[in-house]
Amino acid sequence: MPKAGFNGVDFESNVNFDRLRRNRLARAKEGLKKSGLGALLCYDFDNIRYITGTYIGEWNRNKMNRHCLLIDGVEEPILFDPACPSKRQRVDWIKAENILPAVGSMRGAIPKEAGMIEKEAKEVVDFLKKYGVENKPLGLDITDVSMIRSLESHNIEVVDGQDVMVDVRIIKTEDEIELLKKSASMVDGVYYDLAKALRPGIMENELSAIAHKKLIGWGAEVVEFVNVISGQRGNPHSHTTSNRMIRPGEIVYFDIGNTYNGYKTCYYRTFTCGKPTAAQVKAYDKALKWINDSIAVIKPGATSADVAACWPSAEELGFKNEEEAFLLQFAHGIGIGLWEKPIISRLFSLDHPFKLEEGMVFAVETWCPAEDGTGSARIEQEIVVTKDGHEVITKFPVDEITSCGLPGCQFL
Repeated sequence: MPKAGFNGVDFESNVNFDRLRRNRLARAKEGLKKSGLGALLCYDFDNIRYITGTYIGEWNRNKMNRHCLLIDGVEEPILFDPACPSKRQRVDWIKAENILPAVGSMRGAIPKEAGMIEKEAKEVVDFLKKYGVENKPLGLDITDVSMIRSLESHNIEVVDGQDVMVDVRIIKTEDEIELLKKSASMVDGVYYDLAKALRPGIMENELSAIAHKKLIGWGAEVVEFVNVISGQRGNPHSHTTSNRMIRPGEIVYFDIGNTYNGYKTCYYRTFTCGKPTAAQVKAYDKALKWINDSIAVIKPGATSADVAACWPSAEELGFKNEEEAFLLQFAHGIGIGLWEKPIISRLFSLDHPFKLEEGMVFAVETWCPAEDGTGSARIEQEIVVTKDGHEVITKFPVDEITSCGLPGCQFL
């Protein structure tokens, strides 16, 4: 459980944001040192936030202009940010001279003849030369191809830097785990409101709006998604919300991606509009058994293969192969990014297992269709690997389908 409230107070300890930033930067610097690279150049928003502790808003996520540079042996990162004057005023953990403008090509929207990509590349190269690492490989996570070509024109060897960062981020600090718990607790509360709202005649998008309103009101910086899947749209899983109207007797499942202070949720729950049918209960019980069995084996020293072995094969679920069933019996790391290491799937984990370690946090999810064709059950739990086992941090009840909206149901 979160150990304190959402706002810091003087009489109780809470998330220590200075410590959070220091610990994340230290892990990134350690990962860079071990990699043998001269520097990491990051355009991925999650990596930028992890390294610098800064954020600008989702509107800029896919523009490929904002970036940061972490150089081996250099104390602080260098941040290139479109709102650099604001950052210089409000970010006191990075020196003002290390916060610079970021323009780039805006994914090709700025004319090539303006030379903004070449300017951006030269700024990076000048820093590499200043600190004597221009002859070492430069790790890069994501960017425009034109940026890669421009760096290469300066004789910079560009290599994969995303691999370094996903390994850095796999073990969560105590403050990261606390923020993940707070984010999950917000979705716990939203599911109560959705249960009260679910009734005949309400539309999927109306339910999505309720979740968005509550989460933003509680302080979410963004709600990445609220997937509402009702009735036959649940088999096969459509992964989208529509304007479909919900009718009595239908099974409905939700997936909510909340973001609180950078930290995500991925959190499915299943409901019925009215009392569930025998086929719906049977599907739910199967999904619940699969998820509980896989959670039971989670502890330090267990492997991803131990988790995946608890799930049915794709063929048992009615699919041709594991590629078609990918994401339906599945686990993924969660933190400042939605999908981090470890990723667990029967597609590859049985043949390529890795050990689970204390401090890993991941979401485990299962899916099962109802035999009567009325839809499917979907469940997801978020798990912290602890010293002696695990902790489930998603708390809305899962022991049975939550029935709503009609007389005789749990929620009316």
